[in-house]
Amino acid sequence: MNDLLGVVDWSRAQFALTAMYHWLFVPLTIGLSVIVAIMESIYVRTGDTKWKGITKFWMSLFGINFACGVATGIILEFEFGTNWSNYSWFVGDIFGAPLAIEGIVAFFMEATFVAVMFFGWNKVSRRFHLAATWLTAIGVSLSALWILVANAWMQNPVGMAFDPEQMRNVMDNFTEVAFNSVAMNKFFHAVFSGWVLAAVFVIGVSSWLLWRKRNVEAARKSLKIASWFGVASMVMTLWTGDGSAVEVARVQPMKLAAMEGLYDGQVGQSLVAVGFVNPDKKPGDDLESILFEMSIPYGLSILANHNPNTFVPGINDLIAGRTITAEGDTIYGDSYADRIAMGKAAREALTRYAEAKSAGNEAAMNKAKQEVLDNFKYFGYGYLDNAEQAVPPVALTFYAFRVMVMAGGYLLLLFVALLFVCYRRTAVLEKPWLHWLGIISIPVVWICSQAGWVVAEVGRQPWVIQDLMPTRAAISDITTGSVQLTFWIFAVLFTMLLAAEISIMLRYIARTSKNNIEQPE
Repeated sequence: MNDLLGVVDWSRAQFALTAMYHWLFVPLTIGLSVIVAIMESIYVRTGDTKWKGITKFWMSLFGINFACGVATGIILEFEFGTNWSNYSWFVGDIFGAPLAIEGIVAFFMEATFVAVMFFGWNKVSRRFHLAATWLTAIGVSLSALWILVANAWMQNPVGMAFDPEQMRNVMDNFTEVAFNSVAMNKFFHAVFSGWVLAAVFVIGVSSWLLWRKRNVEAARKSLKIASWFGVASMVMTLWTGDGSAVEVARVQPMKLAAMEGLYDGQVGQSLVAVGFVNPDKKPGDDLESILFEMSIPYGLSILANHNPNTFVPGINDLIAGRTITAEGDTIYGDSYADRIAMGKAAREALTRYAEAKSAGNEAAMNKAKQEVLDNFKYFGYGYLDNAEQAVPPVALTFYAFRVMVMAGGYLLLLFVALLFVCYRRTAVLEKPWLHWLGIISIPVVWICSQAGWVVAEVGRQPWVIQDLMPTRAAISDITTGSVQLTFWIFAVLFTMLLAAEISIMLRYIARTSKNNIEQPE
């Protein structure tokens, strides 16, 4: 058992390491591809070759980041087979479909048109080159779409049926999988947040150019484009974030409760703006869940249901299966104890099905099959020993959510302030404090981006597939030592890769900025 838990913990750590490194590159690729396409559109429309030079400058930075993102992404997909083979067997028919589409269609589209982007200057017409640039940006987003469809299915499994004959899930409705409401919100939220990150990156690099007094005009033009792009992207990120909160409340209420450190909900539930989680708090005890808080009245009910007079369940409510109506009446549904019992019943029935099949007893097979299907919606709970194991890490989810929101609020203010400065107080653009504000915003936006993924992934623990498979049931039959070894190998390689990218980017920016980037070769 100890080795099993060790394999689970180290496999989770390895996947988290790979995913977080991968997500350092992906949002910049998503956002910078669109900014480059916008800049080239200005060049094609105006015929001003200065914009061609600016486009090529940012396109080169996009290319450096694109290559690093591909390297980490390939490793991430291989880990489903090496570390999570039980998961891959259990839902491979469903989970593999969007990943296959991503590789065959979206990535192929990116790879084809990115070559025209970088090597097609002066070899194809302006409009054809512009089309290739936009198609690259679209391909990047389509790639993100299918990956996020797969991820969203893990959070809200739909469009599938369990087949006891194969002892695995099979897809029975591709449309439901592809247009999963969780996937749509997750896709747009991730893409728009990537646009925000790229906007801040452009602002930060432009601020450095202004600080060093290099290519000042090009930097000012880039700053304006990035500020407008950032404001629009942040507004859309907030909008899709609201939609994501509604979906979380609907399909993953335990995640929402962890995000708020909420144990006992109420009608008209407030939202914790600032607070400190009690680290000693456990489900069912009498300790305070939040040691200090500043709250927004009715905020969580509005966020979750767009109605201030609705009930938002806390961790204790969910464990007990308790709901409270607007009139104050308490209603009980399936408690976590009931779910665990149903999950164990499904697992036991599946064992009986296999035994009956081996014995050729068709009547027993049909009876066991029906029992499996009747209880399958809580199949994953059968692997849990108690209800507390279904509670995600509350403190990490709680603080990550607030880091994301606070950093996002700061970035929105930054974009608005820069637009005001660019058009109303242009003299301020020469101030060093403004330049440093832009530079230090680069790590802030990456922290914001990473915090969002921590909320999404840590908040759904212990589930690999919500309600159907916990992480402890999804791993491969490997040793802890082998996972530890590959963890540290990947940690070193990814760190070297990140250091190489930063070094290459910094040297390219420093070297290229000494010349006039508005005069393309």
